[in-house]
Amino acid sequence: MADPRARPPAARLPTLTEVMQEGGAAPTPRSAAEVPAPSADEADGAAAGRETGVPDQAGIVEAVMSRLQPRIDLMLEYRLREALAPLLARATDAILQDARTELARTLRDVVARAVSQEIVRRRLK
Repeated sequence: MADPRARPPAARLPTLTEVMQEGGAAPTPRSAAEVPAPSADEADGAAAGRETGVPDQAGIVEAVMSRLQPRIDLMLEYRLREALAPLLARATDAILQDARTELARTLRDVVARAVSQEIVRRRLK
């Protein structure tokens, strides 16, 4: 018995250029080899289409990118933080360890000098 929740195979999704062709009818898909290069008349027609308010592919790409840019920025920031956090934690630990070592050395030198001065001062009394 067939599963009632089983989905039929997904149909092929049309590309943006297929959807945006004149007439609004969905064209039959063509391979890249079958698509001719635009002629000068077609290029002029595309310019005329922009003048009449029909969106061109570059304009659509620009609009989509401007809407996606904030999401891309957030995703990039999240990924950078995720990648840099362990590196920064290790670097911070190393810097703190070096600082502690240097401070301990300096403190020993200061205490040794103070003890030497106190010994000299007591001898002079």
